[in-house]
Amino acid sequence: MTGNPADGAESYSLVRRQRELASLYATAKSLTALGELDEVLRSIVRHAHDLTGTDFTYLSLVGADGGLSARASEGTISASFLAAGIPAGVGLGGKVLASRSPHWVRNYAAATLIEHDPGFDRLVVTERLVALLGVPLVIRGEAVGALFAGDRSERSFQADEIALLSAFADHAAVALDNARLYEASRTSLHELRIAYRKIEKHVAVMQRAQAIHEALTGVVLAGGTPGDVAQLLADQLGGGITLLDRTGAALVRRTSAASPCDAPPETDLTDAVRDARSSGRCTTSVTSAGVARSVAAIQAGDNHLGALVWSQAAAGRQGAPDEADLRTLERATHILGLLILKERAVVEASERLSGELLTELMVGGPGISPAQLARARARDIDAGHLDLVLVADSPALSPVDLYHHLRDIARDHRGLAGEHLGRATMLLHSVDDERTVEEVHRRLRRTVGGPVLAVGERVVHHDWSRAFSLASRCGAVMRAIGHTDLGATTGRYALYAMLFDTERVHELDRFLSVSIGPLLDYDRRRGTHLVDTLSAYYAHQANVAATARALYIHVNTLLKRLDRAGAVLGLDCRQGNDLELRIGLRLHQLRVSAAGLP
Repeated sequence: MTGNPADGAESYSLVRRQRELASLYATAKSLTALGELDEVLRSIVRHAHDLTGTDFTYLSLVGADGGLSARASEGTISASFLAAGIPAGVGLGGKVLASRSPHWVRNYAAATLIEHDPGFDRLVVTERLVALLGVPLVIRGEAVGALFAGDRSERSFQADEIALLSAFADHAAVALDNARLYEASRTSLHELRIAYRKIEKHVAVMQRAQAIHEALTGVVLAGGTPGDVAQLLADQLGGGITLLDRTGAALVRRTSAASPCDAPPETDLTDAVRDARSSGRCTTSVTSAGVARSVAAIQAGDNHLGALVWSQAAAGRQGAPDEADLRTLERATHILGLLILKERAVVEASERLSGELLTELMVGGPGISPAQLARARARDIDAGHLDLVLVADSPALSPVDLYHHLRDIARDHRGLAGEHLGRATMLLHSVDDERTVEEVHRRLRRTVGGPVLAVGERVVHHDWSRAFSLASRCGAVMRAIGHTDLGATTGRYALYAMLFDTERVHELDRFLSVSIGPLLDYDRRRGTHLVDTLSAYYAHQANVAATARALYIHVNTLLKRLDRAGAVLGLDCRQGNDLELRIGLRLHQLRVSAAGLP
């Protein structure tokens, strides 16, 4: 018995429809399980190719310029097909996007109702593309691309084929949207992780900086020194730390035990310190030896107190230190500034007490009171053994500045230093006076960097005032005779003792009265300058012409003055062989130079 052919066709169509629906459901289910965008696109094209049974299938997405570019294909011939792009509004894809509905052509090359793109038409020839069906990919009302199915022979596309590809495109659009959202989520998650790592790093840096700051504060509160601060920085930051004073000299050098680094010479830091001072921030440079050198100035208002230098191997930090570490270095300069100011205040208070005690001993003696002994003992000084007074003078420095240099020497000798009657003065104990004064002179000379005169006088019966007077007056005599850069005791100038020893002033008066007294009286009565003329004459080795030039007078005038001086003294001054006269004139000159001293 034969069946009805129509029933057989209907049964075949139903089975085919069921198979397509089952395949469509399985495809949609598999698409929703995918995540990567490119993987989703390839899967969409592969499943669409299997469902439609066409020769090739491809998918294009809308780009930023509105044109379509192929992203995935199945069954194509040319490897360059995926590089194909069609401008906006061109080709079959342009009509699909504009209408957001399916469109097809029996023969693409011969179609006249679409605008052709020459580049795509060349691919049409290469792929032997003839019939083409395109359906839109619509996401939330926006056409984001198109799915195409094509054959290499001319044909028409039936309604069920169009519906099947459209249904598949709807599922594919959902999968595509999910893939985009998944990719956006992954990108956001990646960015979030990067941001979180940055936050973690920043928090770690902040915690480290806070820990260092707390440690630095702890050092200060515990009474630590600038050296303790420098060591803490070296241990925490690595490398080496150098503390410079305001002149650029190194006060403290500290290195890390874990990663030591030699500090550069101070002479190489002059420009870096100047740059740090002018910018107000930490400056960093890398030396030819590969050492990163960061310099931060220590300031208190406009007052420059010094600089902090951090040295480390540049290779370990890609040539530049971390910004947080540089900020830590800058904060450390604030703490060091406070410490330096504190130490300076303590030193100044100590200097003030030292100067006050020195002045008390000078003006209150001879002798020393129990209260003065106690005050000196509190400073670890035995006032009863301060048996040498030293007076210093330098043309390069004021007495106050010179006294600041003396204070360190006084501290080493457990003595007192101060400014007394306008002179830098020091009281100290000495066993060998000449050697002690010479040592002090050497230290001052090295520190000052210029000529220094240091004169010492031994103290007898705690009479510091008399010793100060002798040393001061002896210094004036030394300068008058041309000795301006040495250290000596007054004993070395005993020949001139009558000039600076006030107890021997009457001896000097008697000698001058005998030797040049008549000339002094004559000059006082007549307002002449015979003493000065005769002194200049002997100073120029009795050379008439040289003396006349020195005094800015005519030779005849000089000869008349010499004759008059000889008449007053009752001798021939031109002979120049009277030793007593010469000594008298010289002592008179030196006495005038030392006049006005205590």
